[in-house]
Amino acid sequence: MRLCTARPAARRAWTVELRPGSGGPRLVCRQCDHRGVLLAGVSARSAVLEHLAGHARGDVLPPHLRTCQCHERGCRWHPRHRGCAGPIRLLLARERGGRLWRLADACTACASVTEQAAVVPETVLRAAATLPDLTLRRRRRCPKGPGDQIRVREMLSYLAAALPAHVGAAARLLAMQCALRMDSEGQVRLSAGVLRSLRLDRDPLPWDELERERWLRGMPTAPESAARGMVVQILDGALFAQSPARPDRRRAADWALRTDGGRCVDTSDPSLRLVALCLAAHADSLTGRGCVELDRIARECGLVPAALPPVLDRLAVSFASWRVTLASGDLCWELLSKGDLRQRALGRPGGATDPEN
Repeated sequence: MRLCTARPAARRAWTVELRPGSGGPRLVCRQCDHRGVLLAGVSARSAVLEHLAGHARGDVLPPHLRTCQCHERGCRWHPRHRGCAGPIRLLLARERGGRLWRLADACTACASVTEQAAVVPETVLRAAATLPDLTLRRRRRCPKGPGDQIRVREMLSYLAAALPAHVGAAARLLAMQCALRMDSEGQVRLSAGVLRSLRLDRDPLPWDELERERWLRGMPTAPESAARGMVVQILDGALFAQSPARPDRRRAADWALRTDGGRCVDTSDPSLRLVALCLAAHADSLTGRGCVELDRIARECGLVPAALPPVLDRLAVSFASWRVTLASGDLCWELLSKGDLRQRALGRPGGATDPEN
């Protein structure tokens, strides 16, 4: 006779619906008492993301107990694929044109084929910190969580779902820096050097775009104030569920600053810098090669798929090769090494081949 032990319920899937009403949209949550909360005067998307983030913070599970909730429901959230595989990630999905939002644990395979979805940066909630023993010698802090490249890649994927498609490239680069540099209160202090690196010390348009979408508050009123640095407030509640290791996130933000302009001929064009950053974040760190769906790269850069190849042509000086596979719709590329880039900048012949498309 075989014993049957009860398995604890580990359902980490939360669904929120926005229903239209006479006074504005109403938030309806299937897991709690939010059944028809009026959202007049606030951003409905921010309220939904903040509500889902609250569920994720309240239902924390150890990694070994988390399961693919998509698989538990028969994989009804995406087209058929070869099966579940890979680490469990927190996936944010949007359905019915933004009227239904779902946050759930999903394996990497299911997450990669789910439409209108993005992987949320890891939600590691820190336990109550104990006072350190001042008599012990302070040790050098070891980085925690994913590396810089993975953090930037996950943030690009999240911002593609959190920001509307019409938000420009400069605003997306600004949102990337703010999201990675925010503190536990949602405040971001951007120094004058960071703003100059983003080419935003005298351009209020990206701030205006993010403030109109109610993603942040604190747009500079004069170019002189931006030149001295900025303090802004993040309004996107889902970002409060990020890993609390702020030094690691700031290091990833610095990696993004060094990467987005290092491979562009015209660094004043934010579209070129955003595409260069996206390709570097998705490429293999050792070989410089990458192969991702063309639609995904275009969505993370705020472009339509047809507009991406002309941008790649303008970035051809940074590539050893790139091509689009018509059968699968994948974009495959190989970035030049730093040495080859330096040779091209000096006008010396290198070993790279011409870009193909």
